[in-house]
Amino acid sequence: MSNMDTTWQEALAAELAQPYWQILQDFLAHEAATGKTLLPPAAMRFNALQATALDKVKVVILGQDPYPTVGHAHGLAFSVLPEVKPLPRSLQNIVKELLTDVGVDNSHTGCLQAWADQGVLLLNTVLSVEAGQAGSHQKQGWERFTDAVIQAVNQQAQPVVFVLWGGHAQKKVGLIDASRHLILQSAHPSPLSARRGFFGSKPFSRANAFLQAQGREEVRWQL
Repeated sequence: MSNMDTTWQEALAAELAQPYWQILQDFLAHEAATGKTLLPPAAMRFNALQATALDKVKVVILGQDPYPTVGHAHGLAFSVLPEVKPLPRSLQNIVKELLTDVGVDNSHTGCLQAWADQGVLLLNTVLSVEAGQAGSHQKQGWERFTDAVIQAVNQQAQPVVFVLWGGHAQKKVGLIDASRHLILQSAHPSPLSARRGFFGSKPFSRANAFLQAQGREEVRWQL
């Protein structure tokens, strides 16, 4: 997969040779051939694994599905293209918590590319969706693939922060060695749950405190 960084190509080579992977690709090709709009565009599907090399990962923020609105998703969990306004409501709440936590105001943009460039792996557990149909590509094989991505990060020698927002992300906790890595769990930033434990969870300052304690460079959250 030439649109993944070479570190990921090497780490996931065995996974990409598994039968389920071709079944998944056939499913995506069939959906596209029937005229459905798949998001993000295919060229952006693996942006998270292109922007953030495996050996550079410092923080993993785990999402679920790409945004199902045309023009929003670009392959980074929770992120939108720079021109998108207003921001999706979950992202608005992330911006609010960031301001409260570390005093950084990112309300001017929802594009989190600068985080990815610093080693924040913005990974959805499912990497595609049909436009207008949230969750439509779940249980087609993506989850097995992204589990392998999480496991590859878990096996890295350097300690990493895993940010698990909401029940879906927290189901992945068993893939992570908590004796070596920091796991931050809280409610999801969606409007339905943000006030039940996301606001006030301080994930950004806690992540940087851990990285600093481990001798790793902190993330500059300002966009």
